[in-house]
Amino acid sequence: MAGSREIWVRHRDAVLAYTFLRLVFGVNFFNHGLTRIGNIPKFVESMVGMYKDTFVPAILVRVPAYVIPPLELAIGLLLILGLATRGALIAGFCLMIVLMSGVTLLQQWDTATSQLIYCLVFFVLLALNSLNTVSVDHFRQRRNRNGYDNKT
Repeated sequence: MAGSREIWVRHRDAVLAYTFLRLVFGVNFFNHGLTRIGNIPKFVESMVGMYKDTFVPAILVRVPAYVIPPLELAIGLLLILGLATRGALIAGFCLMIVLMSGVTLLQQWDTATSQLIYCLVFFVLLALNSLNTVSVDHFRQRRNRNGYDNKT
């Protein structure tokens, strides 16, 4: 086709882009958890207050609200390190399903739109996980492949 151009991405640039996206997303999640972890009871009560006019019983808001900050902190830390990355991404996706259920129930469409962007980033990171070569996961895989794992 006349005038068409193919775009090629160098592997090392794709790895670098993946690494930076994983890091910045991990920092985002880590700081979400970090800022809430010091005062989980206040966070929980604010969540319960948000759902007071819905059909959802307080206990079904309270239990996930206690789990969200430590989960955000853990997912963020794992993404920053590139440790158990695939599992952290899957856990993050599952968390987003719960959060999306809540904000759409509250009809907070602006927040839902923002959360869709988070889901898109989770998708990209999970789909391109083979580029996760600047990570603890990759270091451990290489070490195990090279026979440095001394489990005797």
